[in-house]
Amino acid sequence: MRIRLLGGLEVTSAEGQPVRFATRKSALLFAALVLAGPRGHQRELLSEAFWPGRGDAQSRNSLRQALADIRRWFPAGGDAAISIEGDQETVALTAGPDEADIWLFERKLAEGTADLAFAAELYRGDVLAGEAIPDGLDEWFRPHQVRYRQKALQLVERLSLALPEAGSADETACERLAETLLAPDPTAEAAHRALMRIHAAKGHENAALRQFESCRALLRKHLDVEPEAQTNALAAALQTCGGNRLTASAHEPHRPISTAARPHDQPSVAVMPFDNLGGADDEYFADGVVEEISAALSRVRDFFVIARQSAFTYKGHFVDVREVGRELGVAYVVEGTVRRGGNRLRISVQLVDAETRAQLWSERYEGAIEDVFEFQDRIAAQVAGAIHPAIRGAEIELAKRKPPTSLRAYDLVMRAYPNIWGRRKDTNDQAIEPLKNAIGVDPAYGRAHALLAWCHASNAAYLWAEHPENELEEARAAVEAAGSIGDDPTALAAAGSALSMCGEQERATTFIERALALDPNNAWAWARHGWIAIYKDEAARAPERFQRAMTLSPMDPFAFNMRLGMATALAETGSLSQAVAIAREVIAAHPDIIMSYRYLAAWSAMSGDLETARWAAQKLLTAQPGFTIERYRSLPIFRNTPKWADQVAEALIQAGLPER
Repeated sequence: MRIRLLGGLEVTSAEGQPVRFATRKSALLFAALVLAGPRGHQRELLSEAFWPGRGDAQSRNSLRQALADIRRWFPAGGDAAISIEGDQETVALTAGPDEADIWLFERKLAEGTADLAFAAELYRGDVLAGEAIPDGLDEWFRPHQVRYRQKALQLVERLSLALPEAGSADETACERLAETLLAPDPTAEAAHRALMRIHAAKGHENAALRQFESCRALLRKHLDVEPEAQTNALAAALQTCGGNRLTASAHEPHRPISTAARPHDQPSVAVMPFDNLGGADDEYFADGVVEEISAALSRVRDFFVIARQSAFTYKGHFVDVREVGRELGVAYVVEGTVRRGGNRLRISVQLVDAETRAQLWSERYEGAIEDVFEFQDRIAAQVAGAIHPAIRGAEIELAKRKPPTSLRAYDLVMRAYPNIWGRRKDTNDQAIEPLKNAIGVDPAYGRAHALLAWCHASNAAYLWAEHPENELEEARAAVEAAGSIGDDPTALAAAGSALSMCGEQERATTFIERALALDPNNAWAWARHGWIAIYKDEAARAPERFQRAMTLSPMDPFAFNMRLGMATALAETGSLSQAVAIAREVIAAHPDIIMSYRYLAAWSAMSGDLETARWAAQKLLTAQPGFTIERYRSLPIFRNTPKWADQVAEALIQAGLPER
């Protein structure tokens, strides 16, 4: 088999070398001919579809060039297995019946139950998954993508209903197919049902019912519908078969646990015992993962984590997350599974809203069994780093839905959060008002003061204010007013960040290092630790810190700033081309972030690309007409790096920005 379309496009030559067509259109034309099979396509239809709007003669010429590119790899008579045939009207690809995965997939489906697992192994994803398909051509390929996905969904259902025994090769193929189908479409019920049956066949009714709950939550979240009757019936059968394993034992009743009031009504989370989908020997590892995640989350002061001993009273039982929420008094529940296959470990984790059952975040991790303890530590850190912004996002949405009359200081801070990440002047100003209101409600709320300091410092550092020096004074005053924030990593990170932008790097370092001592998985603190290294003229130490931040929170709303920090460190240490590439990526993803144009203008000029530098400078002036190099150069962030500041200023002059 030398042609793969399921899960992407891979073609191998007669010599076993990967085929690299000259253009994307040639590759997609080849895929279209494979999908058409021996019947081929009319040349006119191919010309119109692949080269629309070019005129008949030009589009036919483009078709001939693309076919010539394909024939270069598969010349007539040179490779008897694959060749391009045709006449003046049609063109077709001819090949042996086993040369393309989709042809083999179709045949194995038709040959009966014995070959279903083979067919499942062939399906690596949707037709041309991951390939960039130009506008217009997506309509050409979409019917094929839908057709083969439907066949795969039917296959996973058939295979899961006919599994011979637990642990068989058929079961492994079925499980892999189900996960492949769920990756692009988490609402694929047939795949959820297949995993439910596989878990049940292994005697893991709890995992099967959690799969059902996950399915139900995802359907509600993405489609606002309930599971199909077939899915509900399967869940009901599992509940009947599972007996007392599905609810708490009469001898071990779960009693509601009264939790003391928390400062500012912070949210709470319970990490449930993970389901061990492997053998009894893996039980220790599943429990160890939960222990590590609980410990890592406990260091996050933004929410309260229920003690492991309380959560573990549910071990071995299936309970609805709503019941857990009521009994433990938590708003969020962390669930997961641990599975060992050969020398590989796989951990799946999800964060669920205990009231609505909505899945807020999920991730899967894999590692080698010999690195078990390092793997355990890494998972705990990454889960804590990812859950932090996920819970914060959920709390922000909850605060938005509350009427103004019921807002407390905590809710007001939550309302400010989306606007505090330094993207635009207007959003930064929108953060300041609720933070001041929060302080009005609770003058001793240190986090509100610290975040207010960050906003004022941002106004100065990004040159959003007419008089930056006044904003820096406001920032310093807010830090002093924050009072005792020694046990709040978020407040410490905010205050340290503000002081850093005020030019007080040593004092800022004390705040940031204290934040990281309390919460080593605080992505914001790691990012600001990177910026402090840059401002202290220690740029070589910054990349590791930024990388740590991005690893802990890859979907962070502040990720653009982490990326620009990494780029700044690269630029200062001589890797200008990498720095320019990152700035371009940030601009493409966030064209409204003005600071990106400032960096791109300087680094492009330094590398000799004045065309790009002047383009970036013009974009900067359009967004910020009052920008001058003198104002920028006078910021206290350059206090310890005068040589670099002079280089930046000279580069900005070359880019065409005004000096005064």
